Amino acid sequence: MQEYTNLLLSLDSGVLTLLINRPAKLNALNKQTVADLGTCLIEAIADVSVRSILISGAGDKAFVAGADIAEFAGLTPAQGEELARLGHQSVFNVIENSPKPILAAINGFALGGGLELALACHLRIASTKAKLGLPELSLGLIPGYGGTQRLSKLIGKSKAMEFILLGTQITPEQALSTGLVNEVVAPDELIPYSRNLLEKISKKSPLSIAAAIRAINASDNELKDQDQANSQPLPLGHGYEIEIKEFSTLFGSSDFTEGVAAFLEKREARFTGK
Repeated sequence: MQEYTNLLLSLDSGVLTLLINRPAKLNALNKQTVADLGTCLIEAIADVSVRSILISGAGDKAFVAGADIAEFAGLTPAQGEELARLGHQSVFNVIENSPKPILAAINGFALGGGLELALACHLRIASTKAKLGLPELSLGLIPGYGGTQRLSKLIGKSKAMEFILLGTQITPEQALSTGLVNEVVAPDELIPYSRNLLEKISKKSPLSIAAAIRAINASDNELKDQDQANSQPLPLGHGYEIEIKEFSTLFGSSDFTEGVAAFLEKREARFTGK
């Protein structure tokens, strides 16, 4: 993979470790870093040697301590919209919709855009030294990289309101209790634990992993007012219908044949992603 200005990359056993590398700025997301992330993610998703992606921050102080606020000064509303829309399209939505699992290993401050980056990932593991928050209201703004939407879906509307309107930092233990993170571990265990989790997932069929991600994400688009009591088929695009389609499609894969054979023969499956 190519080298990037503000990213450090290493690939081992199918896990791509991606460190955001601006420790002097607490790994804040400036325009160059967002551009680097967008290009790197597209490349990694297309690379067959990459089975999963681990995102963390360089140094021991911050995952990502937010956007680079210095770049906000003087922006017009139109430029602010372009900034947010580009981030959504090139990075945050790419992460959420990646067919390969992406995990945020939160090693320190995850504030503002940094927490929004973690929220876009499929899994979040926090160090006991992590600090999490969305302080945008103190700048006269709101979260602009999906924070209002993804946080609400993770922890519920009421807690998301409290979290965003107060803008206070919370501890990893508080984040765990609300479901914002999946697990909290000691700082020296963060990367090994996260890697081990991804390696376990990577033993599953790549086709099944991608299908599961698509089906779970489709639940966000469920039609709330659909009358599910009748016998009519659920509309295409509804989460349940997407699940049915993804489930049935996998019956035509070699990985399904291998998975069933391995189960019956009481051995570990050897998936090929076909």
